[in-house]
Formats: sequence, structure tokens, C-alpha cells
Amino acid sequence: MNVSIDLCLIPIGVGISISPYLVKCRKVIEQSGLDFEVGPNGTSIEGDWEQVFSCVRSCHEVLHENGVQRIYASIKVNTRIDRKSSFRDKVKRLNS
Repeated sequence: MNVSIDLCLIPIGVGISISPYLVKCRKVIEQSGLDFEVGPNGTSIEGDWEQVFSCVRSCHEVLHENGVQRIYASIKVNTRIDRKSSFRDKVKRLNS
């Protein structure tokens, strides 16, 4: 089953700037081969359910491996089985 998610990871206890950690997570997402788009408050990721959530897990793992003791994650999940539709299609329809 395909899934589209909005992922927001917040490493806790690392100081004011979290961008060095989010760059590490972005690299994980890029290496996954999944379709994604980074936004100002999170990242949209879509693809096969197992691959997407394996990617989320890998993001957590890489941050923990880099010293983050605690991560707060917010995930919005969207599935649809009646037709194929990407998050990019949804944005195009809103902008037309």
C-alpha cells in the first residue's frame, strides 16, 4: 500500500539549532530513493508503506547514533486506494 506522510522530527536537548541534525535525516531520506519534499516545518515523503516507515525509523536511528537522546516526532499519514495521487498532484490542484 502506498502512503504519503508529513514528518516533523524535533531532536530534544541539542540546543537552539536543530538544522545539523535535520540535515543528517535528509540524507537518510535522499538515500531511501523515496519521493520527498522538504518544507519549512517538516518533510513530505511518499511511497510504499514499509519503505516510508523504514525511512522514518532510519531517521530516528541516525539521530540517536549522533548523540540525540530524545526525539519528538509528529507524523501525519494519508492513504488512498481508489486512485494513484501524489502530494505534488494535490499541490498542483490547489494552485490551478
